[in-house]
Amino acid sequence: MSAAGTVRDEAPPAGTPSPAPAGTTPRSGGDLAVAIGIPTLVLAVHSASYGPYIEDDAGITFAYARSIATGLGPVLQAGAAPVEGYSNPLWLGVLVLGHWLGLFDHGAWFGLADVVLFPKLVALACAATMFGVLFGLARTVSRRPAVLTAVAGTITALVPSFAIWTTSGLENGLYALLVVALAATVARAAVEGRLLASLVAVTAGALAGLAALTRPDGLLYLAAYPVVAALVHSGDPQRALVPALRSVGAALVPVGTYLVWRLLTFGDWLPTTARAKRQALPGPADLARPGELVSYAGWLAVALAVVAVALVLTRPSRVRTVVGVLLVPLGIALTAFAALSPDWMEQYRFATPVWPLGAFVGVLAAGEAWRRCRSRRSRVLALVAVALAVLSSGAAWFDAAASFRRDPTAPLCFVATTVGERTNAYADILGVRDGSFLTVDGGGTALTSRLRFVDLSGLTDARYADAWQRGDTQRIRDLTFETVRPTFFKIDAGWSGTVSSGLLTDPRLDRDYVLLISPWVNTGTWVRRDAVPDAQALATARSHATAGYTAFDVPFLTGDRSAWLCGPVLRPGATS
Repeated sequence: MSAAGTVRDEAPPAGTPSPAPAGTTPRSGGDLAVAIGIPTLVLAVHSASYGPYIEDDAGITFAYARSIATGLGPVLQAGAAPVEGYSNPLWLGVLVLGHWLGLFDHGAWFGLADVVLFPKLVALACAATMFGVLFGLARTVSRRPAVLTAVAGTITALVPSFAIWTTSGLENGLYALLVVALAATVARAAVEGRLLASLVAVTAGALAGLAALTRPDGLLYLAAYPVVAALVHSGDPQRALVPALRSVGAALVPVGTYLVWRLLTFGDWLPTTARAKRQALPGPADLARPGELVSYAGWLAVALAVVAVALVLTRPSRVRTVVGVLLVPLGIALTAFAALSPDWMEQYRFATPVWPLGAFVGVLAAGEAWRRCRSRRSRVLALVAVALAVLSSGAAWFDAAASFRRDPTAPLCFVATTVGERTNAYADILGVRDGSFLTVDGGGTALTSRLRFVDLSGLTDARYADAWQRGDTQRIRDLTFETVRPTFFKIDAGWSGTVSSGLLTDPRLDRDYVLLISPWVNTGTWVRRDAVPDAQALATARSHATAGYTAFDVPFLTGDRSAWLCGPVLRPGATS
């Protein structure tokens, strides 16, 4: 069978049950509540199990949102030069809107900082909308759309990778919504025979453009509509050409507008983050990376889903059309995961769209395969296999969730307390009025430091980004010790550039700086010798460093999550 045959518009064969028309049954309202409510509740409970976790990189976007909302422009801190140290402008816009409405970066709700609560609530709203979109698609192919959506949505909500990163303060929740909305729009149009309609083409393109403004790899979804249109109308490709061009044009409107603004504002084609991360073209070894997601999801569960999909694709039906179409954006999601440089964060942050698309395709195909299976013995074997897959995947996800709770990736509140606020205290003790601070933990530091933050990782500093892109570690060292000459300097063994940069072995470190604290190998905080007024002040700063490490860092590193909660607000100049 040709690839086009799996998604070509076809009339369903005789005997194929037709779904109930949308909105015609008295239970449609209750079905929608079930389809959205159950998985959203599961996601809320699951994400709450990780506590008030917000990832520190999200704090970088928070800092830009604060600056834009208060009239300072696209800068990380007041007085800083404009640098595009974010790669999620649409999510940034959501946070700016929240700030203007008084819902974000203003205080606390019920004792919890709104910088924690607001992005989590927005993420849950995005997830609920996503489940609603999937319910609309399910109604075109299933007599039990609420069950189909609730099961696929619950599976999605139980995946630690999805629950952690959609509610981490990052853009993942919005990104998942846009990708799923694009996929559902195209699949629904294909099964209803209106794929080439102008509204469908423009809607799909606009969603792809918005996805590209949420994450850079979202631009890959620009190919979703043209590929599906070409496959569905493979016998007459010219019919699909004009709609495909309309779709591409609709995507390029928001992307092109933002690109022009970027060039006028920052003078660069790329955000600083892209240069700092040194994203390169994927090699042959990267093509195997989606296998990591198969292992994470569970080999047996994925194998069963593949078998079910294969069975569905052998016989023309509305289900086959939807499954075939959804395989295109799912394939793009897997391609994006393989193409992006491996992320240093745990739990596959770049795989977010894979989980809802994969779960819906797998559950839809499994339901259709079950309907076609008439043998009692085959059904019993299938139930046993599914039960084993649920146990296997469930156990693995339970372990993954427990591991992340024990050792969460760079929590914003922890960084704000132990890096930004603590260094403010060092500056107060030593009498530093106008200094700078070089480190890599940009989110919590930018939100709380009264010092001029310099991003050693290059995410928000064009000089370091350029040096990292070139792999010029000599330039990194010269920038640090001859140009920036930060008042305070902090480096951690957990950062990938700690050793490769050569900063800790450069003789200028001992020449120009004095150590405040070094709790373990390749980790420490230093202050410039000329910023130390006397031995007594240095001893007091060192004593504060030791006390802070004992009070906050040690409990955190040993599993106590009560000592690092954010206060009502994160403001420059606060001390801990």
